[in-house]
Amino acid sequence: MPTRRFADGEVVRGRWPGSSLYYEVEILSHDSKSQLYTVKYKDGTELELKESDIKPLTSFRQRKSGSASSSPSRRRGSRSRSRSRSPGRPPRSSRRSASASHQADRKEVRKEILEVKLTPLVLKPFGNSINRYNGEPEHREKNDLPHKTTQVHTGSFSLQEKFHLPQESSYLSTQYSLRPRREEIKLKEIDAQEEKIVTEGPTSLRTFEVTTKQLKEVEFGGVPGVLTIMLGLPAFLFLLLLMCKQKEPSLLNFPPPLPALSDLWDARVFGLYLVWFFLQALFYLLPIGKVVEGTPLADGRRLKYRLNGFYAFILTSGLVGASLLWDVELYYVYNHFLQFALAATVWAVVLSVYLCARALKAPRNDLSPASSGNAIYDFFIGRELNPRIGTFDLKYFCELRPGLIGWVVINLVMLLAEMKVQNRAFPSLAMILVNSFQLLYVVDALWNEEALLTTMDIIHDGFGFMLAFGDLVWVPFIYSFQAFYLVAHPNELSWPAASLIVALKLCGFIIFRCANSQKNAFRKNPHDPKLAHLKTIHTSTGKNLLVSGWWGFVRHPNYLGDLIMALAWSLPCGFSHILPYFYVIYFTALLVHREARDEHHCKRKYGLAWEKYCQRVPYRIFPHIY
Repeated sequence: MPTRRFADGEVVRGRWPGSSLYYEVEILSHDSKSQLYTVKYKDGTELELKESDIKPLTSFRQRKSGSASSSPSRRRGSRSRSRSRSPGRPPRSSRRSASASHQADRKEVRKEILEVKLTPLVLKPFGNSINRYNGEPEHREKNDLPHKTTQVHTGSFSLQEKFHLPQESSYLSTQYSLRPRREEIKLKEIDAQEEKIVTEGPTSLRTFEVTTKQLKEVEFGGVPGVLTIMLGLPAFLFLLLLMCKQKEPSLLNFPPPLPALSDLWDARVFGLYLVWFFLQALFYLLPIGKVVEGTPLADGRRLKYRLNGFYAFILTSGLVGASLLWDVELYYVYNHFLQFALAATVWAVVLSVYLCARALKAPRNDLSPASSGNAIYDFFIGRELNPRIGTFDLKYFCELRPGLIGWVVINLVMLLAEMKVQNRAFPSLAMILVNSFQLLYVVDALWNEEALLTTMDIIHDGFGFMLAFGDLVWVPFIYSFQAFYLVAHPNELSWPAASLIVALKLCGFIIFRCANSQKNAFRKNPHDPKLAHLKTIHTSTGKNLLVSGWWGFVRHPNYLGDLIMALAWSLPCGFSHILPYFYVIYFTALLVHREARDEHHCKRKYGLAWEKYCQRVPYRIFPHIY
């Protein structure tokens, strides 16, 4: 059984893959089977190295400060000293020394530049950022390094290769002077702009050109996928609503009779929708509620947000209550439900066009990490990360206000419509359950509004058609689908059945809220004594991953709670038709897609630590289901 030479925690020198340079690393672990050491560089990069690629610190001797490149007399222009150490002269046997080592360093640097281009490296990304999507940790911050596209022209051939510039390079160049001073200064300017670096020397290297353009990964099937979504989703929404209005909403009756387009458009309805939208904007601007800072942006800034969503909900509830006292006919909303859906869709498209146009002039630091440079894809995903008009944040406003609060108002309208259509003195038990369950969900979201600032919607995705349509159209008109269904298709629910559904709802809500609360408490203060019992895995980013408590049960316990609640919302509609269960089917597909995005981003960010986490917590959303 071979013995290991280096111990965990020992600081040594590790060879950078594809080069002959050794950087200072820390030994993290050793695999006795593969005989590979897991090491961590100073920039946080974790790699697996052979024992032959690791050397103890004592085997390296730092060059003295009096080397040729930094000699005071050389900087003063002493000709005799410089000539005696000229790289063109043969070295003296007694003074092998600084000039020879400096010449070797210059050759080694040029050799290393070529090696980087000729040897493709597959490295695990690093950076100290965390994105959260629906409560799930995972995001990017300013010190994530972008990919660089490098072109090397040497005589009659040209090579192009992608590589990462390690943060270690600047540290190493100052400590060991591995590059000439001119190259050090120029390399610092690479991230600022595209430029050419002309090097001197007898080698055939002529130009070293770096551009900041990069090929980014796209989601949703790229341009064909997003085109299909943008054209198909609105049509699918209207087909669902039309199906639901039929007397017999069976799939055998698909497609439903299509109304004329003139019957779907109503200028008065569009005006009422704009009044609703700008009324919520007015509530957003009220100077009430505390102001908090968001996560750091790419340039280190933190935007400020006012948390007054719950107050906006209270004000809206007061206005709705007053309208009932003044005998305002809210049944008008149910009677023109398709027209309101079209009005919201048109406004979402108009808003998306505006966002696309203004993003053309947005500074580079304001662009979304998800944007690709393709006009169609960026129109969908959003090019600008945080579009603002003064202090008015358009994306943050649309995430919770018009759609989410509108969802509750629509549910109330459906409850009143059920009483009128079915000649009831009181709403049905099924309608009461649906309204109560979804009201609790919305109030919980508004009460915990600050948690929205760490979701992927805010810190990663831009504001384009995807979020505009989702926030303004999909949420209020699809999430209220169960209540809309019950107006024309009543279901008499027994009290025992209702009790079981309530228990299921509470179970899902407890999992959802406790998991998110535990995560938020750990994120704010990992050293809180109340969380001392929780086990964690340390990552190269300096953050820890929870592997006990709710987050040791499954990787996404908040998603599990969400799905259980979604089922509880649909069960009051009975089992006569599958249509009211569309939300559960859709939401399952949505969360599976979100979970896949989470896994992808976390694996790229945390590297080996995420692999260890997956071994400790193998179940993703459902226990005993991988």
